[in-house]
Amino acid sequence: MKTEIKIKNEASLCTIDIEGVIGLAEESQFAESSRSVATYERFREELAKIENIAEKEIVVNIRSTGGDVNDALLIYDCLVSLNAKITTRCYGYTASAATIIAQAASEGCREISNSALYLVHMSSSVVEGNSTDLAERIELLQKSDDRIASLYALRSGREKSQFEVLMAENGGRGRWLTPDETIEAGLADKVVGTEESTSKQTNIVDMVKGWFSSTKEQEVPTPPASDINILHLPDNRICSTSAIALREGQRTAAPTMTLSKEDPSLDGSPQTSNALAYAEDARNLNFRLR
Repeated sequence: MKTEIKIKNEASLCTIDIEGVIGLAEESQFAESSRSVATYERFREELAKIENIAEKEIVVNIRSTGGDVNDALLIYDCLVSLNAKITTRCYGYTASAATIIAQAASEGCREISNSALYLVHMSSSVVEGNSTDLAERIELLQKSDDRIASLYALRSGREKSQFEVLMAENGGRGRWLTPDETIEAGLADKVVGTEESTSKQTNIVDMVKGWFSSTKEQEVPTPPASDINILHLPDNRICSTSAIALREGQRTAAPTMTLSKEDPSLDGSPQTSNALAYAEDARNLNFRLR
């Protein structure tokens, strides 16, 4: 698992897409040198690219459920050190370590999609060893939580204790926040996509109302040619039917015909083997009835 960081420069704008797991989990970094070390080196190369960005405006698109706190802090430090206007945009599930990167935006530029969900929680770790090893890891986790809560407080202007309480909910697993709740908590500045979606929805509702309006004087606007369908076809257009469809309709709509049965009782001169057999059976039946 690794971070996917894609950097694209266009004129004075730089776009950075951060997807997948943030960094590489500590317990996996040296498990298989042919894969893990290469992944870690690639991550360092991407950090170096971020540090060397010279554009004055940077948009960071984040689609990630989290990952390694250390790597997320490194990316955060790289971004805030740049002399540029930085906008972070969160999509889908933005959780855990990804929320640290989202705080690297310039003032008022932390955006979140209107369909996204946002999660902050206490840091976690995998460790084995004796009581001293466990105590050291507990201390590191506590300091990590303190650092993260302090970062949230710094970027939001709220008290650190507010985020300590939020991170500790549900046994330290935190709580998923809607876009509005994320803004209310001070972790984002603006919900994006709301105005456009509302406008489109209003236009659709108005069009549907027009279809079923009983006012004769009301004129239903003619839709553009690219949006013609059977529900709102203009009166000045004539529906055309293909020849194949016409023939198929005529065939299926033709009257059905019932073929006469090969029964000697209907015509007195049987000609086939089946008809002769029917005649023989009829004679035998008449004989029995007498």
